[in-house]
Amino acid sequence: MTAPERLRISGPEDILGFIPHSLGYWPESSLVAITMHGNLLGATLRLDLPGPEVLADPGKYVRLVRGYLDADKQADGTLLAFFTSKGGSSPGPEVVDVEYHALLSGLDCVLEEAGLPVRDAWYIGDDYWRDAYCTDASCCPPQGRPLQAILDSTLNAEMVYRGSSVGPAPGTKDGPATPVSSLYRSAVLEAQEGWWKVLDCRRDSRAQFVAVLEAWEVLMCRRGGEPWLPGVERDAFLRASLLIPAWRDALLVMAAAGKHAAEAGVDQFGVLHDGAGPHPVAPPGGPLGGNGQNRAAGDADAGASPVPGYAEVLMGVAPSVPDWERLNALDLVLEQLAALGGPAAAASLTLRGWIAWSRGRGSYAAAYLSDALDVEPGYRLAELLLELVGRGAICGWAARKDAAWHKF
Repeated sequence: MTAPERLRISGPEDILGFIPHSLGYWPESSLVAITMHGNLLGATLRLDLPGPEVLADPGKYVRLVRGYLDADKQADGTLLAFFTSKGGSSPGPEVVDVEYHALLSGLDCVLEEAGLPVRDAWYIGDDYWRDAYCTDASCCPPQGRPLQAILDSTLNAEMVYRGSSVGPAPGTKDGPATPVSSLYRSAVLEAQEGWWKVLDCRRDSRAQFVAVLEAWEVLMCRRGGEPWLPGVERDAFLRASLLIPAWRDALLVMAAAGKHAAEAGVDQFGVLHDGAGPHPVAPPGGPLGGNGQNRAAGDADAGASPVPGYAEVLMGVAPSVPDWERLNALDLVLEQLAALGGPAAAASLTLRGWIAWSRGRGSYAAAYLSDALDVEPGYRLAELLLELVGRGAICGWAARKDAAWHKF
């Protein structure tokens, strides 16, 4: 893992311009808290702003914020941003001061006690932003400053130059990210039925399990920027393999911790056998009994350190730093497979939800997992992960700056 890149912040506009890049979208009706490590920005947390009943007695909400920020053990301060827009409208600055005064005061007090004093706070509406503490009209006009100052900030321009972008908010229904023709979808679903019949009777075969992992590993090792070309049989095979829970879970472990960890974990569950059975199959042109050329560097010396278990990987405890390149590649493949719908889409969306959670993007994780349950109500893994996200649990990697997904 390379050292984090440094971005120079010269004023509040830069900090506020950084937030949408950190989250991946422009927040609405949100409290965004950023931990500080000395003069460096740390973790970014977003929560929905509370309603009137909670604002009247914000104690529980304030303690919740503190609990989340406590996960950053290196933090020694906090920045707060109140995004007051509710999707097209936001109250004026004078109303905001009154509406959120008790909440800000409560956060001030509780975070000070926790050793995370609030160093600065801002209100951001549809057309303006202003310092929450400043009362000097000469530098902090009551009507606020133009929102365009944030959009035109030096840091925002630098982030865009480096390839960062701000997308739609999680759960925005603008149609599938990847258009899929009805002819192609029908062909894949028909081929998937055939592959499912073949793979289902081999679900406890170790040789077939290894062949499936090798087929996925090739895709995880694709070069960045390499275009995704449709392949009916390949996509049907991959989607069919996602319908077998042991194989589905192994994909995440392999992407984050390597194939050796995925294989060792399945052995612990005792779901595979080495006995005679149907010959393993792979998609046309796919690997079978691979030559190891695509094996990740982390697998080459897997015996040099303890192999992490499935629970350790899925909670972001081990390895110390996951293979983000492979996880990113897997996420892109899952996006393509989810666009075809059906039960395999529920599996794809669930895995994307876990990847988003491991990146520290809980809002995106919740959106993916909710979409999975819309496709397949009662999908157990999605339910479990959504409960985890709903409790505010933070993935171990996301809570550590040296392991986190963000490079900035």
